[in-house]
Amino acid sequence: QVQLVESGGGLVQAGGSLRLSCAASGRTFSSYAMGWFRQDPGKEREFVAAISWSGGRTYYAGSVKGRFTISRDNAKNTVYLQMNSLKPEDTAVYYCAAPGFGYSDFYIKEGRTYSYWGQGTQVTVSS
Repeated sequence: QVQLVESGGGLVQAGGSLRLSCAASGRTFSSYAMGWFRQDPGKEREFVAAISWSGGRTYYAGSVKGRFTISRDNAKNTVYLQMNSLKPEDTAVYYCAAPGFGYSDFYIKEGRTYSYWGQGTQVTVSS
């Protein structure tokens, strides 16, 4: 079992920045990848970013590449999402997620890879 708790969401003006954090517990954090997804009401859940267990490989959705940065601190059991140059279309509830055992990096951008989800944190970007 893995427990995930996000924090850091809020209201920001377009062009601003936020950093989301996700604290994990329950399983050796450094043994698995982590992902960030987002969902706006009425829309499907969308992949945002993912990072390998070591932090050596990162993956981004095209819509956020160059603006968002995913990182992790395995000593603190925490994954981060630094969001810069925010746009109104980035408004959503952001979720961190951890995969189940036996996952493959090949499917790291797919929601079905992840078995554990946080409660979400709201990010609102005003124009």
